[in-house]
Amino acid sequence: MQEPDSHSVDEHARGGPRPSAAEFLRANHDVLLTDWQQAVFEHLGQQDSTRPPWLIDHLPELLTSLADAMELGPEALDERLEAAHAAARMDAGFNLGEVAQEYALLRRCILHRLEALEQRLRPGDLTRLEETLDRVVTRTMTFFWDMKQRILQTLDRMSEATLDGPDMETLLERLLTRQMEAALTVDTAAVMLLEGDALVVRAAVGLSTDEVKGLRVPVGQGVSGRAALERRPFFVRSTATDPRVLFGPLRRAGLRALYGLPLMDGERLLGMAYMGSRTAFAFSDADTLLFHAVAERASAHIAQVEMRAREHEARKEAERSLALLDSLLEAAPVGIAFQDHDLRYLRINSTLARINGHPVEAHQGRTLHEMVRGAAVVPIEQSLRQVLETGQPVQDALIEATNPAHGRPGAWRADYFPVRTPDGVLLGVGVTVVDITDHKRAEAALQQAIDFREELIAVLGHDLRNPLHAVNASAFMLGKTPGLDTTARRSVDRIRKATARMTRMINDILDFARSRLGGGIPVTRQHVNMEELCQGMLEELQVVYPERPLVLEVQGEDLWGDWDPDRVTQVLGNLVVNALQHARNDTPVVTTLTGEAVDVVMEVRNEGDPIPPELLPRLFDPFKQSSVPNEGRKHRSLGLGLYIVSEIVQVHRGSVRVESAAGDGTTFTVRWPRVPPPLGYLTP
Repeated sequence: MQEPDSHSVDEHARGGPRPSAAEFLRANHDVLLTDWQQAVFEHLGQQDSTRPPWLIDHLPELLTSLADAMELGPEALDERLEAAHAAARMDAGFNLGEVAQEYALLRRCILHRLEALEQRLRPGDLTRLEETLDRVVTRTMTFFWDMKQRILQTLDRMSEATLDGPDMETLLERLLTRQMEAALTVDTAAVMLLEGDALVVRAAVGLSTDEVKGLRVPVGQGVSGRAALERRPFFVRSTATDPRVLFGPLRRAGLRALYGLPLMDGERLLGMAYMGSRTAFAFSDADTLLFHAVAERASAHIAQVEMRAREHEARKEAERSLALLDSLLEAAPVGIAFQDHDLRYLRINSTLARINGHPVEAHQGRTLHEMVRGAAVVPIEQSLRQVLETGQPVQDALIEATNPAHGRPGAWRADYFPVRTPDGVLLGVGVTVVDITDHKRAEAALQQAIDFREELIAVLGHDLRNPLHAVNASAFMLGKTPGLDTTARRSVDRIRKATARMTRMINDILDFARSRLGGGIPVTRQHVNMEELCQGMLEELQVVYPERPLVLEVQGEDLWGDWDPDRVTQVLGNLVVNALQHARNDTPVVTTLTGEAVDVVMEVRNEGDPIPPELLPRLFDPFKQSSVPNEGRKHRSLGLGLYIVSEIVQVHRGSVRVESAAGDGTTFTVRWPRVPPPLGYLTP
């Protein structure tokens, strides 16, 4: 640093006494701080640094210390200030060049201020100021370098402690031991790990080691729990008497200084580390800085161990899941496979491998075309591509091809579905295949049997009708013969009743066959009067059942509509005969006709035992009886009468229902629409 030298300064100096260096520093204390800050900011702008490498907290005291040294001598310099300055810079990540740059900027600010004021210091003061600054810089740099070397040596020894791969507790104790070896004032040290909502001592060295291991401190309680909650260091000057220290062994050991800091993995709290001294009330900056380095290394190892543990557990879980998946694949009675975007097999079970005609091992990494032959490969590939393109499943795809296992035709049902990661990325396609060959054969055989049965019923119905006509005609003619005695006439009546019942059964069989073989029951609509149709049918039935009262009641005058007259009388005949079979012999069967605006309502009611409730839901199904079978019953029916009633009413777009209760008898209600409603109309 050179003395300012110009004619203007000389002239100014002649006007008054020159200030001393101490007076200059004290008088310009705040201005020099501002200039130094501005110079540092300008320097940062040139370097384009993202971190603030300057700390102004020590500079005011440094300027005051320089002024005292200029006035009282070099002995007035406070070495602790220089050590604290160097420790703070090292903790902030400074290097030697950056620390030297700070002092160079301070020297330049002092010179510029002297030039701006056009002042000259007393003779020799500027040189002494330069020497004092050099002494401060030298001692700061030496302290910085020694501390750096000490930390590096300790870190090297800490690295050696990890070479044999010890468990986490052993490793942490080794790191704490290295701290105690490097800092002679440290008598105890420990690491507390966060477990749930508490800090637990898992590693300790020095005083009270065995007593503190396993002790717990809830987060937020005590000095360490509070520091963990706030993610900050803590310092206690007298541990033995401070009530915030919750660990009794530490107080009983007579500790003085206690320093702790949080162990962090980014923003995540891992635990706390502390060191204590029985001889010192405070730790030096060098010891504190070294403990920070140990804590950082401990945090890194804890995070690494936890990560390895998570990876190990994840690997074990993946292995368990794969084992379960393999077991499921092999035990599944269906074929299962997973294929990638190129339709290469990633996984397949033995069931599907047998269907493809190749062993499981041969499928790995092979494409669909390499493993599946024949015409079936085309629809299979189309379904797989559709899933990959749309991301939607394809279900119930039928595959019919030759089974390579035995060379005979086979049938399979296949489902294809997308396989995704938890975040929705499509990995490939999953396939399930079910062999339905036997089911198809059984289905075909069952359908064949049903068709044969219904065709047989239809043929028998037609073939039986002709001889019945002959029997009925002969009985009619025989009944007209004069001179028949009572016994003979009863015999003729029984023949006519039997042939009438047989005729109804045959008609029901034929209608049932028509409804099941396709086409449904044919109807021919005519504009007819419901009362006339029912009156004629009841008269025919009265001839067959002369001993049973059959009553017709009519309500309303308009009973006309468009219906098939033969089918209407067939419905009434089936309902009345059914009522006669289940009514008491001395009670009438009442038929009621009611004319409404849209429908004509037909009701057939008898008095007798009610229909069991368990039979009501399926009363109109074919081959179902309207009463529990009774061996003593004289007449047994096919159980088709009510089914035919339901079918005929549905063809007319009407409805039929039944009500049966003890004491009220049984009533069948049929609604006949006068004009057929449009398609889609829901009958009431």
